[in-house]
Amino acid sequence: MKSFGIALVCALAALGCARETEKDPAGAAEEAAAGRIKIGIAKLVQHEALDACEQGIQDALIIRGFNGVSVDLQNAGGDVNTAAQIAGKFKNDGVDVAVGIATTMAVALAEVLRDTPVVFSAVTDPVGARLVSSLDGGEGNVTGLSDAIPTAEHLRLFQEIAGIKTLGYIYTGSEDNSISSLALVEEACRDYGITLVSQAINGSAELRAAAQDLVSRVDGVYLTTDNTVFAALPALVEVFREAKKPVFSADVTGAMNGGCLAASGFNYYKAGIATGNIVADILEGKRPGDIPVKFLTDPAETDLLFDLDEAANCGIVIPERYLDEANYLIKDGELIQMR
Repeated sequence: MKSFGIALVCALAALGCARETEKDPAGAAEEAAAGRIKIGIAKLVQHEALDACEQGIQDALIIRGFNGVSVDLQNAGGDVNTAAQIAGKFKNDGVDVAVGIATTMAVALAEVLRDTPVVFSAVTDPVGARLVSSLDGGEGNVTGLSDAIPTAEHLRLFQEIAGIKTLGYIYTGSEDNSISSLALVEEACRDYGITLVSQAINGSAELRAAAQDLVSRVDGVYLTTDNTVFAALPALVEVFREAKKPVFSADVTGAMNGGCLAASGFNYYKAGIATGNIVADILEGKRPGDIPVKFLTDPAETDLLFDLDEAANCGIVIPERYLDEANYLIKDGELIQMR
């Protein structure tokens, strides 16, 4: 892996000779090796998906040859004020690039670090969050990766497998990405004739009570990439498991612990790799405004999981054609990687 990163940096260095606006990639790697490059990486809250994204970013930098870069890892604990404090710390520390994982964290960085490159990751609607004015780039000091998901496809699959007629949806009312996701869920439910029952929460501590209030009124619950919800996912899973009602998750990473009938979404570690490559591009001289927002569209970057234990608990039989497409199955409490 290290030799691959060195080869890639050397190739990029050769290309950089023809572009006076870019730094010498090999020189940037040398700066990193000497510990003179500082990267601040901050996530909104700790859970499996964002942890995997954080790790992918660091691994991508190593692959690209930035082995000695100084990395400051921060966690806002789901608190907006803490996110702002982290942004101030990165500014005072003079980081070369700041990375914000999840919308609230990325917005906090972008509001404080006006003259420092800011790279966002796992942001559903970067335009709606006013991180960028266009997905095509072209201005400013901010770019990154979106975790937009195919909501309509998910609900169609959930409806077919579980016969959903009334859908529950819990979201964080203060998160821009959750508001954007709610609009997509509402649209898909209208298209498929599903009655939607939604409920907003303000923090992870409210999730269990929200799930208990919702579970008797719906056939199942759908979870988008809401970080506050996923930070307390076991509480929701427990409520719906006891009621023998299915959970469909747009985050496969969190679902690997069991309890979700189905999960479909991109791989957050690979999202971190893609984000780390954006950071490396900036360290090698690219302007953030010249880098379009990245989307993970390659099927190899997405995963599909079915929990056969939960299917049995809910009295649901998953069609073989879907099981054949799965990357992961959970059976008898064991996670099985299929491909």
